[in-house]
Amino acid sequence: MEYEMTDNRIEGRNAVLEAFRSGKTIDKLYVLDGCQDGPVKTITREARKHDTIINYVSRERLDQLSETGKHQGVIAVSAAYAYAEVEDILKEAEEKGEPPFIIILDGIEDPHNLGAIIRTANQAGAHGVIIPKRRAVGLTPTVAKTSAGAINYTKVAKVTNISNTMKELKEKGLWFVCADMDGTVMYDMDLTGPIGLVIGSEGDGVSPLVKKNCDMVASIPMKGSIDSLNASVATGVMAYEIVRQRMKKG
Repeated sequence: MEYEMTDNRIEGRNAVLEAFRSGKTIDKLYVLDGCQDGPVKTITREARKHDTIINYVSRERLDQLSETGKHQGVIAVSAAYAYAEVEDILKEAEEKGEPPFIIILDGIEDPHNLGAIIRTANQAGAHGVIIPKRRAVGLTPTVAKTSAGAINYTKVAKVTNISNTMKELKEKGLWFVCADMDGTVMYDMDLTGPIGLVIGSEGDGVSPLVKKNCDMVASIPMKGSIDSLNASVATGVMAYEIVRQRMKKG
């Protein structure tokens, strides 16, 4: 999928290079396929240094994405907000004297869903949200708008590998529950303690590898004619069951 292209794009070689060197968070870089001259090589080198996703595309594609018509073979897409580190999320929980509560998203592609989830995370007292670097939407202007301001207060970390991050968090005492139709009804589960709530993508759900790294699989009771909930709604339902159990225990 494409990141939405709005006012967070940067066009032209000097502008893109300056964006990288100034420390601006660049989610994605589009480069004219086959272009190997010095300035473009410098830009792609900076992109790799910052672990930015690079897409090599045709001139026609760049022309479609361009607003100025003067892209010079490169267009960068910057994040609307800065990302946090996973350690920052854990630190917030520690400072509040609470067991960590983190929402992990395995490939959410709809910016409206991500914005709504960030809003829910804030209201439910989650200490942060973790999203993957690839095949998922980043912190775009639409995400920020849909979050209704919550993006200013809720930390969002972007990681290269969700499964590896989960393994590292397990070593720090977290356990993980993912939402899936074939799981145990969530009301019959103990969802207290340091927990990571894993929500899958809109179409495919939680990927097999990520699901394998979950300690428990929880299902939401379904009484209707369709077999699934919107990803942001499922997050809300599960998150507030965690909130309920924490309040009851506390």
